[in-house]
Amino acid sequence: MAKLSIRGKDLRAIGYPEGPVISVAMRVMEKNYKHSTLEDALDILKKILASPAEYMEDAPLNQIADHLIEKPVAEGAEIPLNETGIEFCAFGQEHIEQGAFDQMKVATRLPISRAAALMPDAHSGYGLPIGGVLATENAVIPYGVGVDIGCRMCLSVFDIPAGDLTNRHNFYQRELIEATLFGTGREFKEISDHEVLDRKEFGEIALLKNLQMKAAKQLGSSGSGNHFVEWGVAEISNPDNALKVPPGKYVALLSHSGSRGLGATVAGHYTKVAKEKTRLPREAGNLAWLNLDIQEGMEYWLAMNLAGDYASACHHEIHRKLAKVLNIAPLAMVENHHNFAWKEMVDGREMIVHRKGATPAGAGVLGIIPGSMTAPGFIVSGKGEAASINSASHGAGRKMSRSRAMQSITQSAMKEMLKANGVKLLGGGLDEAPHAYKDIHAVMSAQTSLVNVEGVFYPKIVKMDG
Repeated sequence: MAKLSIRGKDLRAIGYPEGPVISVAMRVMEKNYKHSTLEDALDILKKILASPAEYMEDAPLNQIADHLIEKPVAEGAEIPLNETGIEFCAFGQEHIEQGAFDQMKVATRLPISRAAALMPDAHSGYGLPIGGVLATENAVIPYGVGVDIGCRMCLSVFDIPAGDLTNRHNFYQRELIEATLFGTGREFKEISDHEVLDRKEFGEIALLKNLQMKAAKQLGSSGSGNHFVEWGVAEISNPDNALKVPPGKYVALLSHSGSRGLGATVAGHYTKVAKEKTRLPREAGNLAWLNLDIQEGMEYWLAMNLAGDYASACHHEIHRKLAKVLNIAPLAMVENHHNFAWKEMVDGREMIVHRKGATPAGAGVLGIIPGSMTAPGFIVSGKGEAASINSASHGAGRKMSRSRAMQSITQSAMKEMLKANGVKLLGGGLDEAPHAYKDIHAVMSAQTSLVNVEGVFYPKIVKMDG
């Protein structure tokens, strides 16, 4: 197969501006997507151009996105980092790459940092590492929250025997396709009604006024990347489980996505504002914060919470549609989110706890930690471990970047693994192949002090973008 060759005029033709981004895009794509067709490569580049903030966690594509995002000029004197950082616990550190440790060490040197922890699924991110937890005093870090604000998991367990998935496979596949919409910028033609769209923040915060209609059109949709909606089997074996569901194997629905264009725009805007307000050394630039007692900090806090509630509404809309076609209400629902900041008590003081790709795991708090499209997910309840700042992993965590996965995993290898696990994949790509993720069983073994396992979810029909 011929290697990918991109010309500058190809990029300018799809709207790329003159400047360094042209050569950066050519280099990144030709090095990391050298076996892609020109059409596929340009399609990726169009998506980055349309929503660069959504690619800031996606190495190596974040190199292109970084050049497309306008760089603010910081005001005031540079704020120095502390000489040494606060100590932090790393759970399952043998599973964590060095880059994540390096990023967390920088974050712990911020003058506002008070407590920190790394989860066993941790890997390098943008600002805080994915799987990083950081408690700060009276300050919120937009990139400590992340681009996809309020990204979450939602599980519905139905009183339907698991065998129905096999007996009516075509029905479940058809309805899953019908009820979902995936992809960056995708919108429904018909707008669903939900009370979150009537929130006063849309009228009170200037940035949000122009996002209300976009949010309405994307309500109930899902993004790209690792976002999914899937039918599977929930297996409950403990009669005293926290879900209060009788032991058995049930049809279940699991979804993973976030706050869509609303969250990405909020993240991009307030990160820029934070960098203007808080000038930090280069290595910590993406950890710029906003104090919560200034106007911009209060605005971001309100906008972040709105985006989190909107992400929840998107999941509820998906689950409502599919429960309707089943003509049955769920026995139980489990929902938890990450990429968020909470006001919580840490060591007896109120702190802002950032969980970027980390699950809240306070005592008795329910959540679900997925594996991959072929690996099981685990329904859990938190143990309230102080050393993890009441947190656990948000998934298995990547062991390969998207570009490395696309270079080293073949379609035949992925199809073989899907078949071996009895999983039907609708959409998806090699960048999300199971091989690209850590072993979920090893990750769960590394956090037995953080969560109790209440049940297991096995994916069977998986819908993703693509």
